[in-house]
Amino acid sequence: MTLLILSDGRMGHLNQSIALAKHLGAHYEIRSVHFTCKAYKLLSYLLDRLKMYTPSLFKLDQPLTQNYDGIVSAGSSTYYANKTLSRKLGIKSVTMMLPQSYRYDFDLIFAQAHDNPPKQTNIITLPANFSYVEPKGLFAPKGKSVGIIIGGNNALFRMDKAHLKSQLDFIFEQFQGCEIAVTTSPRTPKEIEKLVGNYPFAYSVIFSNTKINPIADFVAHCEVVFITIDSTSMISEAISYGTSCVEILPLGKTQNNKFFTMTQTLEKEGYLHLFDGTLAHNSRKIDFNHYAQKVNA
Repeated sequence: MTLLILSDGRMGHLNQSIALAKHLGAHYEIRSVHFTCKAYKLLSYLLDRLKMYTPSLFKLDQPLTQNYDGIVSAGSSTYYANKTLSRKLGIKSVTMMLPQSYRYDFDLIFAQAHDNPPKQTNIITLPANFSYVEPKGLFAPKGKSVGIIIGGNNALFRMDKAHLKSQLDFIFEQFQGCEIAVTTSPRTPKEIEKLVGNYPFAYSVIFSNTKINPIADFVAHCEVVFITIDSTSMISEAISYGTSCVEILPLGKTQNNKFFTMTQTLEKEGYLHLFDGTLAHNSRKIDFNHYAQKVNA
């Protein structure tokens, strides 16, 4: 099987499409796509409703070179191109997120539960983002270990240095004798990176200084993994691989958003625990490989 993956340039979207291809053991080719002008994105919504598809609205970064068995994409800038090319090439169309503003007539749609997708035979509801975890050998503890994954600011959250400090203090007090590892992310503020540097971590990655990603290794080796609530992709990785208990670190009191909706649902199902000053032992894992096989159904 060979898949054409359309990318809008956002790694969180692209990684979901790649994860599907890897679970299927498929070869894949990635092509970046964009509308040739901003107005064409609005026009694409109308044309989709009229069931009219033309490649003149968008452009690929490179020409297509293979015979493909399907097209996979995530992100609103990819969906019109996905439909257009699937019709032109006569192959299956798959999206990794609910394609809001477009008709839900793709061959297969993987939709996250927090988006409240409608019940349709072509829509597969997922508890989290599609993930494929591959440990890289970046972190190899000699004994019991705890991992801390720190994200950063986004449209809904702002990291509070004092609040995070209290959480880190708890972890170091609770897990004395364990190897405690930490990684920050591209979104982590400088003041948070500086705070992290004040602690005696056994293993530390400050992303602005060392651009590597040891998350898969934390998930593979650590007894407990703490993750800030701001990234659905990081959470999805942690609950889909290994045996770690997963603790989610809240960043504020606001709970009326997709991050809390997702984590509260996952907590009820035993995948994780919203850290409240106590620890749970929620370590259930999602089998994304099972969901991937729906493509072949």
